[in-house]
Amino acid sequence: MTVYATIDSPLGELLLVGERSATAPGGIALTALSVPGQRGGVTVRPEWTEDACAFVPVIVQLRAYFAGAETRFDIEFASSGTDFQQRVWRALDEIPYGATATYGEITARIGAPRERTRAVAAAIGANPLLVVRPCHRVIAAGGALTGYSGGLERKQRLLELERVLLPA
Repeated sequence: MTVYATIDSPLGELLLVGERSATAPGGIALTALSVPGQRGGVTVRPEWTEDACAFVPVIVQLRAYFAGAETRFDIEFASSGTDFQQRVWRALDEIPYGATATYGEITARIGAPRERTRAVAAAIGANPLLVVRPCHRVIAAGGALTGYSGGLERKQRLLELERVLLPA
């Protein structure tokens, strides 16, 4: 059963989507976290059930993150994706709070050849779990902000929240 909830955040309204899971905190494994206008983001479907209570552990962690009191998330994910996307997304999970990595560095971390950097960027762009899977921490080789499906303004806000200093 798919459930969802919305919460206000400094990025605008967040849409949380999850599947019931006996092993997850609160009984929900998060499948998507989207912002309004997100490229490739999810929208509520009629067959989904609204259940904010099921997301309480996720909401508490998100609020602590936005308040600057939490630097990592302990959330069960149930995201689907190809094996390649899963490898890229695991590499995203390893980028520490307050740090960044380039697309080329992510490509190297997963052991892919350099010519696969565009494919890595596409996998990062397909990340269904904005904020909690930190694709906002990936920047261009020269330090420029590029390619955030939630919008570059939101990417910059997240990096500022994490006190990341970008090259001028």
